[in-house]
Amino acid sequence: MLTTLQWVLVGVAVVVVLAIIIWIIAGYNALIRLRNNNEEAFSTMDVFMKKRYDLVPNLVNTVKGYAKHESETLENVIQARNLANGATSTEEKLKAEKDFSSALSRLLVVAESYPELKANTNFLDLQTQLKTLEIEIANSRKYYNGNVKIYNNKVQMFPSNIVAKMFRFKKATMFEITNQEERNAVKVEF
Repeated sequence: MLTTLQWVLVGVAVVVVLAIIIWIIAGYNALIRLRNNNEEAFSTMDVFMKKRYDLVPNLVNTVKGYAKHESETLENVIQARNLANGATSTEEKLKAEKDFSSALSRLLVVAESYPELKANTNFLDLQTQLKTLEIEIANSRKYYNGNVKIYNNKVQMFPSNIVAKMFRFKKATMFEITNQEERNAVKVEF
């Protein structure tokens, strides 16, 4: 027969074990919720980038009529678009998107060299649509990076990192500019 003290010790042990199990379940569910938020944020960004990928061929075709000798730039934009559109993993999409943004910037620089093109209403409309999409993409990138930060904090900070290691949650990748030229301010001359 167990004494009262032994019953108390067994009761305390059961409560401690239940508390640990509840803490692990709560930590796991929080990590799942944050990972799903990351996926949703990336998906939102992906939708805006897809809209931009669909808009770019129209922009390229409009520029093509005015800038026939800029074919290399136009081909690079289309190639970068196709690579970005065909990327499958998050890391591939993030890298391809950076390359595509860089190629698209070069296309817009080329377009600035043609006054007739800058006056073309179709080009102006496409440029306005692209500008709007760029703002939406920038906002969705901020949203994605904010979600990734919260998730990464949970994965890396004690004590939630214990649950993250137990269930192999990994640090997520933020969307970052790696090209130093893109970090510099754009020089505008009139």
